[in-house]
Amino acid sequence: MNAMNNRNLIRFDWAIKRLLRNKASFTVLEGFLSELLKDEIQIQSILESESNKQYDDDKFNRVDMLVKNSKEELIIIEIQNQSEYDYFHRMAYGTSKVLTEYISVGQPYSEIKKVFSINVVYFDLGQGNDYVYHGKTDFVGIHNADKLLLSDKQKALLGKVEPFQIFPEYYVIKVNQFNDKATNTLDEWIYYFKNNEIKDNFTAKGINEAKELWRVDKLSAEEQLNYNSHIKNLRNEASRMWTLKVDAEERAKLEKAKEIAKELRKNGVLVDLIVKSTGLSKEDIDKL
Repeated sequence: MNAMNNRNLIRFDWAIKRLLRNKASFTVLEGFLSELLKDEIQIQSILESESNKQYDDDKFNRVDMLVKNSKEELIIIEIQNQSEYDYFHRMAYGTSKVLTEYISVGQPYSEIKKVFSINVVYFDLGQGNDYVYHGKTDFVGIHNADKLLLSDKQKALLGKVEPFQIFPEYYVIKVNQFNDKATNTLDEWIYYFKNNEIKDNFTAKGINEAKELWRVDKLSAEEQLNYNSHIKNLRNEASRMWTLKVDAEERAKLEKAKEIAKELRKNGVLVDLIVKSTGLSKEDIDKL
């Protein structure tokens, strides 16, 4: 496939939103999950999904999917385009909800499912320099700094070694922070997420299937129109958010200039000098 076709690919969020109704696309998602979790992931079923609902207007597209793998583990996959300050809280709520919903009344706690929360975000979540973060639960002694492990009996009964294997695990992929240098197979997936392109030398699991199956020209005419409308909506939303950001910065700059001007006037500084110092007009300064 030539380079132009390599760029004629469907965005990852839209692809799993619409195309995972086709089981052939499971291979693609299995490949990404295998690279991220460093395990051979086989999707047994899609249990529930916001992504399977059809929307006439998906301008604020958020993909939220729950799948079960062959080990009976539950994997939440969420792709978020818009910034949310309480996004970490939503991650916590999502895993808690899944934990409680997928254990039946009367079952012992040992039957709770292992949950992975995978979050692909297109905004700067939190503060950190990396572009992939992994969080899990470890218990460390506050006096001896030793790690709390399971007893031999617990290991035999539960098939686990450490408590973190029971608790939910979280992954955050900050797509926009990726530097476009794919140095490993997981990076190849993130390169695709960010640039909507798969290079010919990429070898990650499932990525060649994505390059072949998730092409815009393989969509029906109606679906191509829907996809192009989705891309347009995302661009419009990005432009709106950028405009709001610029406006907010300009307002903050103006308020700062006014504060400086007020202080200078209090100290008897000439108006002409205040104009030069703050960039405000004489009319603005007279109104203070």
